[in-house]
Amino acid sequence: MQVQGKYNAHVLLTEQMTRAQGFKLKRLSEEAYQPAQYARDLSFAEAARRIQALEAEIELANSF
Repeated sequence: MQVQGKYNAHVLLTEQMTRAQGFKLKRLSEEAYQPAQYARDLSFAEAARRIQALEAEIELANSF
């Protein structure tokens, strides 16, 4: 996926999310009470985007 320090954009958009991403996304979606954010067939890039969004949302909620 990474070639000489550069990411291959095509691979990131088409490759399935990793097992680690799946576990993390499932945990975060449950923690944020948004189970619909988790899906088994996401791309690597989409899973990364959702993880980042959920982490930001949880961080914001915890700041109150």
